[in-house]
Amino acid sequence: MGLALSKMVQEDPSFYVETDQESGEVIIKGMGELHLDIKVDILKRTHGVAVEVGKPQVAYRESITKLLNDSYTHKKQSGGSGQFAKIDYTIEPSEPGVGFEFESKVTGGNVPREFWPAVEKGFATSLEKGPLAGYPVVDVKVTLTDGGFHAVDSSAIAFEIAAKSAYRQSFPKAGPQILEPIMNVDVFTPDDHMGDVIGDLNRRRGMIKSQSSNPMGVRIKADVPLSEMFGYIGDLRTMTSGRGQFSMEFGQYSPCPKNVAEEVIKEAKERQEAAKK
Repeated sequence: MGLALSKMVQEDPSFYVETDQESGEVIIKGMGELHLDIKVDILKRTHGVAVEVGKPQVAYRESITKLLNDSYTHKKQSGGSGQFAKIDYTIEPSEPGVGFEFESKVTGGNVPREFWPAVEKGFATSLEKGPLAGYPVVDVKVTLTDGGFHAVDSSAIAFEIAAKSAYRQSFPKAGPQILEPIMNVDVFTPDDHMGDVIGDLNRRRGMIKSQSSNPMGVRIKADVPLSEMFGYIGDLRTMTSGRGQFSMEFGQYSPCPKNVAEEVIKEAKERQEAAKK
């Protein structure tokens, strides 16, 4: 299979292949669902490779909904020199699309300035895995407000460890939530199928933004969660007797409904358990 995939990548610059380090699965990426279906068919027909195709994965994100003031003290005393770091901090949601922000408001030298980057690094690296399902955490601001240090036992490593432990302590208490990618979907359909297309988009949790008519048919624009768009090209062709077309691009991340978030968390935990076996 490796040789076949390598040849297909050379022939098509828009086709990508990578291996998931945790699961060992081969991930193929392309221009869309139809593009990938064709590639799987080529593997079977041209190269004689029977592949088991899994459900496409959605790139969910996590964030928080509450402002939280908290404190964490890291102490470790061993045979040699110990470790000590104390941080007081605030975590809060930031504006959508901002990512991660860090600020220090420490005055008086309670946390020396040379340790601030270590605190920022500790939080930043921890955000790669969220507390709910292990997806990256986005749109969060952390403010270092105060703390304490020891002249001998404090170090950058101690403050980085304190920040990582503070993340594990505080983020589950800050109203964590799952965010899902919302796509800007643009659908063209003949007039006589408009009702079916709109009804189908509504069933996919889509929000219709606009409709415009022209002599050829109707153009519908909607915001639809990516998780609901798998298989859409086939359904659209069936509804419109093969005359419907659509395109979509990423719009923004939005909070998942509770029932969807619960299913996302459940599936993520099942994958994590399977990877351990």
